[in-house]
Amino acid sequence: MKLKEILAILDAKPLVCPDENLDIRMGCGCDLMSDVLAFIKPQTLLLTGLTTAQAIYTAEMTDIEAICFVRGKVPSGDVINLAKTKEIALLTTQLPMFESCGRLFRAGIIGCSEADRVSGKDRKVSKTRK
Repeated sequence: MKLKEILAILDAKPLVCPDENLDIRMGCGCDLMSDVLAFIKPQTLLLTGLTTAQAIYTAEMTDIEAICFVRGKVPSGDVINLAKTKEIALLTTQLPMFESCGRLFRAGIIGCSEADRVSGKDRKVSKTRK
């Protein structure tokens, strides 16, 4: 799904948008960046309420190209400028986390755990548990 479609689905406003045609395949709603580091995959939109530079650095380390701040949160100018230098798209929506994730899932964006199920990674886990 293109980033411009996500903007419409979430009724979001772009804060930094280097490429509206950016392809997003998965979504992850999370405020705990250690969980993002552990579970997220490339081409994922991170939905978070965390507006600090930590979110941008986490995105950079995990090849996340777009972050959407939920509940109407907007980061400081320093964080927005950091995202510009890293070419990471930033969006903001008034929607809460649950509704944002639900709208994207209904529109076809899958979660990172769903991607594991599709690729068969969780089948390997269940075989080792038997």
